[in-house]
Formats: sequence, C-alpha cells, structure tokens
Amino acid sequence: MSLGETIAETPQAAGPAPGVGRRLLCFVYEGVLLFGVLMAAGLVYGIATQQRHALQGAHGLQTFLFGVLGVYFVWFWSRGGQTLAMQTWHLRLLTVRGARVTPLRAACRYVLSWLWFIPGLLALWLAGLKGAAEVFGVLTAGVFAYALLARLRADRQFLHDAVCGTRLVTWRPAPKENPKR
Repeated sequence: MSLGETIAETPQAAGPAPGVGRRLLCFVYEGVLLFGVLMAAGLVYGIATQQRHALQGAHGLQTFLFGVLGVYFVWFWSRGGQTLAMQTWHLRLLTVRGARVTPLRAACRYVLSWLWFIPGLLALWLAGLKGAAEVFGVLTAGVFAYALLARLRADRQFLHDAVCGTRLVTWRPAPKENPKR
C-alpha cells in the first residue's frame, strides 16, 4: 500500500458498518481484555505511590487508569485501526474518508466514547442509587440505549464517531498467499 493510498481503497478493508449486536459483543470482550490491563496498571500505581488502602488516593488512581485506557485506545486506533478485541471481531476504525485515524482524532474519540456511560451515571446520581445491582442494571440499560441510537442514523455509526469523523467497518484481512514450492 502506498503512502497516498487510503485503507478503504484496498478491497478487503472497505466494508459495511457492523451490526449493533456485533459491536456490543466486541465491547464486552474489550472489557474482559482491559480487566487485566487495568489490574496491572493499578498494581504499578499502588507500588509507585505506596498505596496501602483502596480509598487512599482513589482519585489519583482513577485519573491514572483513565490515562492508561487513553494510551491503550489511542495507540491501537492510530496504529492499525483495531484494538485486540476489534481484531477478533473483524472491526476496524477509519476516518469517514477511509484513511487511518490520527492520534489526535483517536484521542477525541476516546474522550467522547465515555458518552456510553454518561446517561447511566447521571441517572444513578440523580436517583441516589448506590447498590451494586442497581449500578450494574442502570449502566447496562444506558449502554444498550446509547448503542441503539446508532440504528437511528443512516450510516449506523455511534454519536461519538459522527462527531469525531470516524466510522467502524467490518474488515477482514487479505488471505495469505501460499508460497509456491
């Protein structure tokens, strides 16, 4: 692929928007993978700050983990357009013109992707709910509601993708050529 060629110009890279169900399954798988990343990052933070109790320095830990997640997503999205979970589910992030996503655009998408959780968190705060089951239920309902908003758009993209000028596409790598012997 030449430098001037966009990813979408290669036939195996251009694809339709994936279904909402497939994107939600990728979302869940991403969460499973990120559990390990966040555990390791939390350990590093705890050792570096000599944190002895979970509530000691909680805001610092949350800020640090927000940054770790940002680095993870920005790096993967701007390098190849796919996180590990997106590779498994054959999804790729491109600009609306089919080019690779720049680090700045990826950072914007990362920050705006927290819109998935804002309605649920706001509802929890307004209702004063704090129980684990209540938090899980409200956040899950908020995520599903946000995901279903993509069905209202003609291009089937999420709100944060529309704002950032990005899109998710179904993508499969080119088949490997068999070497002739």
